[in-house]
Amino acid sequence: MPSLWSETVTLPSFPPLQKDLNTDVLIIGGGLAGLLCCHRLRGAGVDCALVEARTICSGATGNTTAKLTAQHGLIYQKLEKEFGAGTARLYYEANEAALNEYRILCAGMDCDFEEQDSYLYSREDRVPLDKELKALERARIPASFVEGSVLPLPFPTVGAVKFSRQARFHPLKFVSAIAPGLPIYENTPIREFAPGCLRTGRHVIRARQVVVCTHFPILNKHGSYFLKLYQDRSYALALEGAEPIDGMFLDQQKGGLSLRSWGNNLILGAGGHRPGKPGTGWTELSSLANRFYPGKKELCRWAAQDCMTLDGIPYIGRYSPRTHDLYVATGFNKWGMTSAMVAAMILTDLILERETPYASLFTPQRTVLRPQLAANSLEAIAGWLTFQRPRCPHMGCALRWNSRERSWDCPCHGSRFSENGKLLDNPATGDLS
Repeated sequence: MPSLWSETVTLPSFPPLQKDLNTDVLIIGGGLAGLLCCHRLRGAGVDCALVEARTICSGATGNTTAKLTAQHGLIYQKLEKEFGAGTARLYYEANEAALNEYRILCAGMDCDFEEQDSYLYSREDRVPLDKELKALERARIPASFVEGSVLPLPFPTVGAVKFSRQARFHPLKFVSAIAPGLPIYENTPIREFAPGCLRTGRHVIRARQVVVCTHFPILNKHGSYFLKLYQDRSYALALEGAEPIDGMFLDQQKGGLSLRSWGNNLILGAGGHRPGKPGTGWTELSSLANRFYPGKKELCRWAAQDCMTLDGIPYIGRYSPRTHDLYVATGFNKWGMTSAMVAAMILTDLILERETPYASLFTPQRTVLRPQLAANSLEAIAGWLTFQRPRCPHMGCALRWNSRERSWDCPCHGSRFSENGKLLDNPATGDLS
């Protein structure tokens, strides 16, 4: 279903590749990360091109809630526990740098950019918020606590952790401003990889370096991303005529309610489950909307699908130790707006062989020995050993019928297909036979 963003803007269109192409850098994937990478490389004078299998921003970018913030749930206490306060601070600095890049780009641009405070609230339990505040203090990250009685929410809370001067915008208006003039080829899927040479089916692209920004990496031969990632679905809807709400809000509890305004519309988000697993879809979200905002008209509803990493940090950098000129950006863990800019910053620096302070933090070559690895592996084994059809063309897992969204979903890696087998979400690259 189309999102509020895609319903309120018409994106520019680009032709498919019509002949063989030679370029220094090829970017695969026309979501926000790929577009920003292309934009930055082009600005640095690099000969580059971008290919998209469908049309730009037809995947995750068009289905975001479009919050530009370094506040990513309870991430900082997790990072401190796992890696130390220094790593937590570095993660914050990377995302604040990304936010500042948006400030510069959006200045004078018609993309509804506005600074807003970001709040992580709790409805009943203050303990997780206190732990997050202590971790933020130890990492020297500016934040404050706000009592629940002053929050403009339609339900009681025990308070919230506040990040000041974050932002929100219209993501597709932003894309409409930066995409024109970029060397983009739509409806140009990559069918075959070879060193320095890629095939679209009809044409050959020769590139010195390749950047894969396809949401879930489509090349299985390297990097083991089919084990290092899993996908998570969540749901959103827009209400017309709800009183505008100052700030951006997220429940600290998994699956809790997310809120932000756009004009006279209120965007609510909730839910969360792996594809192929039971979920409430929009049922619970609609119930919450009717409860807290009775009588408001639902304009549209949409779903997002996010790649989740083993440790909560995106994978940005060299695709694998054996692929020197192949790069990847994936695993944005539901925070794709700032993570896309972080990816563009890091990848541009790596390609230009410039020093970057964030490359070691986001490197895909960090350890995979995390508890989530076992869960991902067991899910994949169960999918392979389930003897039923249809099966996912990505790696052969048995698909499960999603009656709420009327789709065939892969519980292993998150590919989704329509009733008649048309590909909806990757990592699969083709329809069901």
